[in-house]
Amino acid sequence: MSELMTFDVEKIRSDFPIFKEKIHGKRLTFLDSGASAQKPQAVLDAVQSAYSKTYANVHRGVHYLSQKSTELYEGARETVRAHLNAESVDEIIFTKSTTEAINLAAQSFGLMALKPGDEILLSYLEHHSNIVPWQLIAERTGATVKAVPINEAGELLMDEYDKLLTDKTKIVAITHVSNAIGTVTPVKEIISRAHDKGIPVLIDGSQAVPHMKVDVRDLDADFYVFTGHKIFAPTGIGVLYGKNEWLEKMPPYQGGGDMINRVTFDKTTYATGHSKFEAGTPPIVQAIGLGAAIDYVNSIGFDDIGAHEQSLLAYATEEVRKLNNVRILGEASHKAAIVSFTMDGIHPHDIGTIIDQAGVAVRVGHHCAQPLMDFYDVPSTVRASFAMYNNKEDVDALVDAIQMVQRFFA
Repeated sequence: MSELMTFDVEKIRSDFPIFKEKIHGKRLTFLDSGASAQKPQAVLDAVQSAYSKTYANVHRGVHYLSQKSTELYEGARETVRAHLNAESVDEIIFTKSTTEAINLAAQSFGLMALKPGDEILLSYLEHHSNIVPWQLIAERTGATVKAVPINEAGELLMDEYDKLLTDKTKIVAITHVSNAIGTVTPVKEIISRAHDKGIPVLIDGSQAVPHMKVDVRDLDADFYVFTGHKIFAPTGIGVLYGKNEWLEKMPPYQGGGDMINRVTFDKTTYATGHSKFEAGTPPIVQAIGLGAAIDYVNSIGFDDIGAHEQSLLAYATEEVRKLNNVRILGEASHKAAIVSFTMDGIHPHDIGTIIDQAGVAVRVGHHCAQPLMDFYDVPSTVRASFAMYNNKEDVDALVDAIQMVQRFFA
């Protein structure tokens, strides 16, 4: 537990104004960062400044505010590029969310590359946003969706993955970290094995980027997607990283705004680079907020964040295991700081409602991962998801609240 002693979590918590709030008169124990993370003052200040001092539409005006807003917006793109170690800012496409980023990739890549009989390979760990977009494009093209199975611990069966990689497989789309149970998948190995057969890979990194450093060139990912609000940025901003070699071939996803080059009633030609995929007025302030969030997280450092969160995960797992009639789902050897559990005879919604009265915020439900819930034969779970601002006191509050539930139903 040494990391818990040295990591200055109280300084970090002081950067987040919401932790001054009381919930039902109790100290806030926020364990729902997997759904959406809280925002530090640095991000709030960036958003406030963008709206109050520099706001105007981007890429459209010659006046000062438009130029300044464009500078900040494109500066955020460069921040994302550097953070992911992408080769070019043209490989960074701003979207409104991970869901939109995957839909963009699925529709654009799918219309270019898929035909009847082709296969799209997912896994049982995916959330719905990395399942449904691929099903939609499969229905349009005649392709088929398949899924890599997992074991009871929630780990991908890599031997089965190898068997599913065939000449029919045209793309692999797999999560980096399971949103429901925290499994960290071996993405570098997944990509390497797919590339050995000439198959491109999309990685859903929404649950990874708040917790670990991601280097898309080291991974050799063809596509990497994530959302801003889970890495302490505002809602309404997501990122699709794509290798230039793919983006140059892919058709536009939506029409209008900056994605055009020349429009006539006979024919439209399209912009190049990231502009080809950013139709309409983009999420200007949200992107600026994302840049501020990435700067903030990098100022703390992912080595320290990762060590702190792993210490919390170990402590939380140890303490929850001690409780009677509590079952933890998913205990992969490589996990992010998520503890997903059920209690015998008590519905997760009842658990979440009761422990909320203690000021403890968790997620209950199927976590938009119904195939995974089916695998474990449960309708839903209680999910405690930790972030860098959580501490040992939060774990203790969760355990006390679970014991309160046990006494209530005794």
